[in-house]
Amino acid sequence: MSDYTPLSEVGEFGLIRLINEKIELNNLSTIKGIGDDAAILEPGEKQIVVSSDMLLEGVHFDLTFCPLKHLGYKAVAVNVSDIAAMNAKPTQITVNIALGARYTVEAVEELYEGIRLACDNYKVDLVGGDTTSSHAGLVISVTAIGEIAKGEAVLRNGAKVNDLICVTGDLGAAYMGLQILEREKQAFMANPEMQPELESKQYIVGRQLRPEARMDVVYDLKERGIKPTSMIDISDGLASELFHICKQSGVGATVYKDNLPADEQMLQTALEFNIDPLTCIMNGGEDYELLFTVPLTDHEKLKNHPDISIIGVITEESEGINLATKHGNSYPLKAQGWSHF
Repeated sequence: MSDYTPLSEVGEFGLIRLINEKIELNNLSTIKGIGDDAAILEPGEKQIVVSSDMLLEGVHFDLTFCPLKHLGYKAVAVNVSDIAAMNAKPTQITVNIALGARYTVEAVEELYEGIRLACDNYKVDLVGGDTTSSHAGLVISVTAIGEIAKGEAVLRNGAKVNDLICVTGDLGAAYMGLQILEREKQAFMANPEMQPELESKQYIVGRQLRPEARMDVVYDLKERGIKPTSMIDISDGLASELFHICKQSGVGATVYKDNLPADEQMLQTALEFNIDPLTCIMNGGEDYELLFTVPLTDHEKLKNHPDISIIGVITEESEGINLATKHGNSYPLKAQGWSHF
């Protein structure tokens, strides 16, 4: 007899009750969470920011190598990352899921355990959502809600000539982590007895399976008295995100190749796969680091920051968007990141 419980045994309301039993509220602005026709939020004098993201099985994730707990965590993190990119504080999320018949109660509980862990980490409240059936695999749609004081939001359109271009963390790791997982999946399909070789690649695999939203940097910048002039999270690749900022701000940019941050494990793995590391850094995507610009006057506050790299400078729009090498050569950048269609 199976140890797993079919969803039909508990029904929709039983499932909602199971989910709600483990939810704890973190924010005073949450007046009413799960359990009514709608959540009630009371943010006071602050502005509300809202972002939504959808993850589809077979398009955005592969359950062959993506544990449900990691998937739940990632679904929250990628939405919180959008709130971070607005310079805002995330406060609530709603989660919609569509499930196929093969999913059990225990599988859903594992997914929501990851969601709960992310909520605890980012201090956000799960306040509602919807559950339904699916004939095309698992679908997760998360809406994130945040708050920010009036005048403190950071948009994509505020970059100014001579601003410094900054990026958090390192880039390209999530893309190479995906290459490792795809390789191991192919090996497993060819020989199900084979054990995956992931121990030496834990960092880059982790960057793919369980990314983190950089709320820590948002809070740190505020403590240092720095307000970025523009900001965006890196979901589709550094080059694509830089193009968004430049286009919306009406500026150009020069990025210095030698300043681009990369983890050694990513670099070595790219060489193993015969992939140019620069391609991973510029176009890999799914790093969920923050790309932002600051006035030149903030250079002293950031130049020794352990987790922020100054990678370039904003230029006149007429100069275009370029990559400069240490030898003084400059090449036009192309945005070749993730395309949704």
